Parts: sequence; C-alpha cells; structure tokens
Amino acid sequence: MNILYLIIFFLIGLCMGSFYTVVGLRLPKHEDFIANRSYCDHCHHELSFFDMIPIFSYIFLRGKCRYCNKKIDNISTFMEVFTGILFALSYYAFGFSYQLYIALGIVSMLVIISVSDISYYIIPDEVLIFFTGYFLIIYTLNIGVINTFVNILSGVIMFAIMYTIMLLGNFIFKKESLGGGDIKLMFVIGLVLTPLLGLFVIFIGSLIALPISLIILCKQKKKIIPFGPFLLIAFAFIYFTKIDSKTILDMMKSLMIMF
Repeated sequence: MNILYLIIFFLIGLCMGSFYTVVGLRLPKHEDFIANRSYCDHCHHELSFFDMIPIFSYIFLRGKCRYCNKKIDNISTFMEVFTGILFALSYYAFGFSYQLYIALGIVSMLVIISVSDISYYIIPDEVLIFFTGYFLIIYTLNIGVINTFVNILSGVIMFAIMYTIMLLGNFIFKKESLGGGDIKLMFVIGLVLTPLLGLFVIFIGSLIALPISLIILCKQKKKIIPFGPFLLIAFAFIYFTKIDSKTILDMMKSLMIMF
C-alpha cells in the first residue's frame, strides 16, 4: 500500500509541478494563470490537453511544439519530475500527518519561487503571503494558537536577522546585497523552523550558492544571483532530514572541540 501511495503522490506532484511552473512564469508578469490557457512561448498557439500531459507530451512531441516545431523549454518537464519526486518523498518521510502538509507546502513554494526567481529575479509577494497563511492555518489547527504565536515570533526574528545581514552587505559592498524578497522569504521559513535552524538555512544556502554563483558570474554579464532557490533548497533539506536545534548545537560543540 505504501508503494501505491508513493506512486499516487508522484503523479500528483507531476501535475502540480506543471501548474507551479506556469504560476512561477506568469505571476511576476501579472498574467492570469488560472483562466488563460497555456501557450507555446514561440508561436503563442494555445496548447491542447494532449500537449500538456506531464512528461509524456514532451516525450511524444520529441521536445518540440506541435504547431511551430520549435524546441520547447524543458524547464517545465524538469520541474514536473522534480516536484513529483519531492511529493513522493514528502509522503515517505512524514506519512499522513500534518507535517506532510507542511512538507508539501515547502515543496510547492520551492518550485514556484525557483521558477520566478531564476527567470525574473523576483520572489512574488503573493506567493509569500499565500504560504504564510497556509502554514499558519495548519499550525493553528494542529498545535494551537499559543504555539503558533511562538512560530510567528520565530519568523519575525529571522526577518530581522536577514534584514541585518542585508544592511551589513550593503555597507560592505556599497550596493544592494540582498533583495527584499529574500528577507521576506526568511520570515516564512522562520514560521516553520526555529531561529537556530533558520540560521543554518542561511549557512547551507550560502554554501550551496557559492560555487554555482561563481560559475554564473563568470558566464553572465549581469552580476545578479537569485538567492531564493538556494535558501529554499536548504530549507527543504533541513525539514526533510528532521534535523533539530539540539543536533545543530551538538555539531557546533564538536567543531569547537576540534579547533
């Protein structure tokens, strides 16, 4: 039965990944992603149902538009598979619990924001507001109002820390070092994780971003790095691996002893 549920969550993730990609691409441009049909980026022809079946349409059409025969951007297919795998992993890690809904929210936010931040260097406020409400509702229903207030306080602390980091970065580099979206994103992350784990998210996200950023800076003239996806990858890693604050403190103590 577990295998069946894993398959079901994977298939749901495939479909949601396709939708999240559309949201990430259209929302920053203020385009309707619900009523308007999907279209080819090259010829703008509306796509039929058979053109939008996750993975299979891309394979059967050989990665090309049915109408203009130009190559389809494979970001949607990648995000479909990526979301499918993470949806299945969410069920595998948490089963049917409220933590599962938190995990699915993290994955959804990761995909939408990654698409929008990589494509336009924008983290839409609408996405952050939606998932703030989403996490708060789930926590209120499952851990109560008082404990949820503690989570909100954690979010405020992470917002303040990230804002301070931005001010220091601006002072050192004499230019904007972080976008406002990254700061607001840390508030949402703080709703789920403790401040100590939130700091670990910043550390891991920066560690992942460093080599990739160096490659991007060498290849592109525009010296802008989307930091949101790296923060969310670190966020998902910490939540899915169930690392807690005690583990982080023990690691820090071990490192201090070593040095």
